[in-house]
This record gives sequence, C-alpha cells and structure tokens, in this order.
Amino acid sequence: MSQIKNAACVGGGVIGGAWVARFALAGIDVKIFDPHPEAERIIGEVMANAERAYAMLTMAPLPPKGKLIFCKSIEETVKDADWIQESVPERLELKRGVITQIDAAARPDALIGSSTSGLLPSDLQAEMKHPERMFVAHPYNPVYLLPLVELVGGKKTSKTTIERAMLGVEQIGMKGVVIAKEIEAFVGDRLLEALWREALWLIQDDICDTETLDNVMRYSFGMRWAQMGLFETYRIAGGEAGMRHFLAQFGPCLKWPWTKFTDVVDLDDALVEKIGAQSDAQAAGRSIRELERIRDENLVGIMHALKSGNGGEGWGAGKLLADFEAKLWANAKKPEADLGDVKPLHILDTKVSAAWVDYNGHMTEHRYLQVFGDTSDGLLRLIGVDLEYVRDGHSYYTVETHIRNLGEAKLGDALYSTCQLLSSDEKRLHLFSTIYNAATKEAVATAEQMMLHVDSKAGKSVAAPAKVLDKLKAITEAHAGLPTPEGAGRFVGQKR
Repeated sequence: MSQIKNAACVGGGVIGGAWVARFALAGIDVKIFDPHPEAERIIGEVMANAERAYAMLTMAPLPPKGKLIFCKSIEETVKDADWIQESVPERLELKRGVITQIDAAARPDALIGSSTSGLLPSDLQAEMKHPERMFVAHPYNPVYLLPLVELVGGKKTSKTTIERAMLGVEQIGMKGVVIAKEIEAFVGDRLLEALWREALWLIQDDICDTETLDNVMRYSFGMRWAQMGLFETYRIAGGEAGMRHFLAQFGPCLKWPWTKFTDVVDLDDALVEKIGAQSDAQAAGRSIRELERIRDENLVGIMHALKSGNGGEGWGAGKLLADFEAKLWANAKKPEADLGDVKPLHILDTKVSAAWVDYNGHMTEHRYLQVFGDTSDGLLRLIGVDLEYVRDGHSYYTVETHIRNLGEAKLGDALYSTCQLLSSDEKRLHLFSTIYNAATKEAVATAEQMMLHVDSKAGKSVAAPAKVLDKLKAITEAHAGLPTPEGAGRFVGQKR
C-alpha cells in the first residue's frame, strides 16, 4: 500500500474526533461527516487537546498538519479517501447501513475500517459489494495518544486488506495487533468488561467506593500493566521457575468463589445514582476537559519513561514512540543553509505551546534547554551528523552548557533560534546559540555550549571524519569574522 494521503472520518464524537486528530497530526488531509450541529466545535476541542499532547510528547518535526474539511454527505466525504474510518454509535443496523453507504461511494481500492467496540466485522460487511476491504480497526481512547489498534477481519476480509491496514496504522504512529479470529468485543474489551463487571459488584455490595477502587488499580497493577502485560507480569511472579510454577501455585485459586464474573449486576436507578454521586465527588469539581488534560499529561509521562527504559533501548509504548520519532526525523525536511554565510545560522522556528509554560504562563526552564538542544542538533545535521551517523556509532556529546535568560517567552509566542560557531577543532565544537522572539526580534535567551565528538561504542572522544570537518571548517571560517557575541565566556554571577 502506498502512503495514506487522504483520510475520511464518518462520525466525529469522542472516538471519531480523535481519529481525525491522529490522521491530521500525521500530515494527512481529513474529510469529516457528522450531522451533529456542533461537530466542528467538538472536533476543534479534541484537536486542541491532541496538539497540546503532541507538543509534550515529542520534539521530532511533525509533518505539516493535514487539512480538516467538513462535508455535507457521506458520499462527498469518502469519494477520494485512501482510508475511511467509521465511528458512528454502536448499533448494528446503523453501522451496517453507514458502512454499506461508504462502500457504494468509496474508491474500489479504499480501506474501510470500523471503530466498533465489539460488533463482528462479518455482520458489518454483510451487505457490502466489496466486503473484502472492510475490517475492524478498534482503537483506545484517547486515540491520538494511545497507540494500540486491534485489527479484526471478517469472513470476507482479504489477507491483503489486513496487511495494508498494518502498514497504514504504522504510518500514523500506531501499533496494530491482528486478532486471529473474530469474536464479540475482540480481546481488549473482553478483558475490560470482565474487570468492569467485578468492579460494579464491589460498589453495589459496598465493599468500596469508586475512588478506593481506582486507587487500588492506579497504585498497583495499573502501573505494572503500563509496561508489561498480564502474562509477562505473572511470569516474573513465578520466580526462577517462571510461568509453569505460577500456574501450578495459583491456578487452583480460580476454583475459589472470589468473583462474580458470570453474574450481571442490576444497574437500577439506585446503583446508577450511587456510582454517579461517588464519581462526582472523586472528580472534585474538575471538568471533563480538565480531566482529559491531566490524563494526557500522565500518559505522555508514562511513554517518556518507557522510551528511556530497557537500558535506553525503549520498552513497549516507549519503544514505539522512539521508532516513530526516528521516522519523523528521517522524513523531515533537511536543514538548508549557506555554510559560508557570514552571519549566525538560522536553525529553528517554533512556538510556545500550552505544554511549555508554568503557572505564570512563562516558558519553563527545561524547555529553554530543549530548544537549545534542538538548535545544536540542527547544526549537527547541517554538517552531516544525522540519525544514520549516530546509528553507525559516532556523535557529538554536550559536555558544558551555560544558559542566560534575558527576557520572557510566553504562551503562544513565536520563537526562532540562531547558532554561531565560535571555534572548532578535530574533536570539539564551541558554539553560541540565541533564542529570539519572532515578533519583536529581541533576544529571549542565549546558550554557550561545548560539544565533543565521540565514538559511542568505545566510550571515548575521537576525531571527527574529514567529511564532517570540511563542513565545520567552512562555517568556522565564515563565522571567524563575526564579533564575539555579548555574553560569550560569561560565568554565573559575573557582573555585566
């Protein structure tokens, strides 16, 4: 399958709107159909949350955001799409009818995915003329952050369709898992339903309230599950003897009367009000949008932690994030500059997002360091020190940094950075970078850095190769005629 260039989303609620964000932030144009009178506002709010989350998630260069186009009909929405995602309410007749409409209007080679949480794809494709291209693509909320999507084919779904779908979700940074046999609720929702059923009984029987139950999960096995699944966790619990010992020791417990999994709780008005009241108290006045932002910040933090896990190789969702970032960098527009230009190099353009500011509305200290780090990375790419160079075992490491904060960068401010090379030799780079407010052209902060060329496998400094040194020489000679920047060579506490 060639790259997805145009996507269509039919249904723009919680799940459909988040699919829109996932596609758009991957650089894919999205056409949308949703008859709800406030669909544009709802999707706009989801997009705002998604962009805020991505600003926290990665500094890798995202492609230009895809265009959002709201359409008046299903036919107009899907006619040019490579991937069509159906996310209408969970009613079989409604979904089947919408998917049949999509099938009639879509290109013959377009993929058609359904966000259904549990309906069988065979039932959904029953009235299609081209059922072989329809499948379930079941995501998890928030779709723009949680990477998993369960891919489930029906009786008439072709093998090629599932293979194409796997490539498609990889393009937008998701982890596709193919479910071998279709079954109601697939895998994830069957597990969640079992836990949900037991949780309702615990509340019904006054064993605990909703906050206690959530605390039991988030302070214990919820943390384990974020980085290892059920069976891998239990393998460790089995000790040196592993999974077989665990099953022998704890398997008999399954016969004990510990659970009400097979009983259905009566969700009468009293129980609904009981859970609703406890949930209201637990929220402590926070709005849904506030809770979404807290959730997104926490999920980003978890993925960042997993990205640095496993000895820096990444683990689980963190490894997936690292791999996606590597592709973003590889596909990014290559930096362009005249290496012999007698002025500081313009390296980076960025904007202060909501994820970058503190309680005062100012850009936080570590974001300044991040922008300066991205500036030095931009310089390195100009001289040929890119991801492939690093993978081959060599790089430049920062060994010293001195940052001066000269002004304030606030939410929404457009910024740009420049870099001046003060000196270089076969191993060292001495550079001076400045962050400017793009509107006022005033310097907001400066950073003076010393970088050292290293053989990362040997763990020692070594001379850079000639191809890198030649480019460095051109910049160094051009910048030799520039005045020394004000602030270069300063130390903490030095009077101006």
